[in-house]
Amino acid sequence: MANIEVEVLPGPFLQLGEGPHWDIESQSLYYVCILSGSLLRYVWKENKTYSATIEGTTYASFVIPVKGQRGKFVVGSGTRLVLVSWDGQSASATVERVLTDLGPEEADHRFNDGKVDGQGRLYAGTMLAEDSHNHIEMDDGKLYRYEAGAGQMVPLKSKVHISNGLTWSVRTQRFYYIDSFAFDIKEYTVDADGNLTNETVLIKLKDDEAPTEFIADGMTSDTDGNLYVAMFSGSKIIKINPETAKIVQEIPLPVAQVTSVAFGGPELDVLFATTAAKELSLPQEPPAGALLRITGLQARGTPMNEVVLPTTSS
Repeated sequence: MANIEVEVLPGPFLQLGEGPHWDIESQSLYYVCILSGSLLRYVWKENKTYSATIEGTTYASFVIPVKGQRGKFVVGSGTRLVLVSWDGQSASATVERVLTDLGPEEADHRFNDGKVDGQGRLYAGTMLAEDSHNHIEMDDGKLYRYEAGAGQMVPLKSKVHISNGLTWSVRTQRFYYIDSFAFDIKEYTVDADGNLTNETVLIKLKDDEAPTEFIADGMTSDTDGNLYVAMFSGSKIIKINPETAKIVQEIPLPVAQVTSVAFGGPELDVLFATTAAKELSLPQEPPAGALLRITGLQARGTPMNEVVLPTTSS
């Protein structure tokens, strides 16, 4: 077993840290605080974290750089996808324009997790927002693919409780997806147009009658195609071999609410984990809400993809 080390990185303790994205060019990890609508950037060489609020927004669910447009990001904000400009250091970021909006019929919802595939297509899902009634229990969310040319969200899956982790495995060439309150990880084939087919359950994370102890949240994969899943209320990350559908490693962490994971660092061999300090059954004390750096896993990630937008959108 490798000598795994977990380090709390400098930066704020967030109510709901999420959406880590490693940017190779700037050697930075971008991430968000969903509930405060904040963008954050951890700079590797400086060992320092910068943060910014986004003018005119409430939520910030994910932040993904735009390919070929430095300082421009696609951010999920409530029911909108917005194009945001941020220099990575200033205390405020600017919404340049709204890319798309799910519309008034989805007003009770917000975007949650989002990720980009190898063709630059954004996949992002929704859930009932925190200020909506019964937002944990109702299966009223969806998973979408963003068609940048048309500026539209294409629904791929409905009746989702909390749309969460997404990743693609180089081992199986398939797409993996988490609806947190389905308590499983599902596997799909993706066709040339980016549509999902052949849905199967890769692994169930609890028996149907078992009490809820923790839920699957964000997810990533390594160069061998293994899946790494953040376990909210579980104080750990689990590693899954998608060929055998078995948990092959558990990585304990010093916080209960682990929200998402991403590989980064100069060699892509560091696993970053975002966490949450928001209260559920009990108050969460620091380092809850911190950004964590995990080393010694003897695994590497693949470069994360940037969103491709039409050149006329700049």
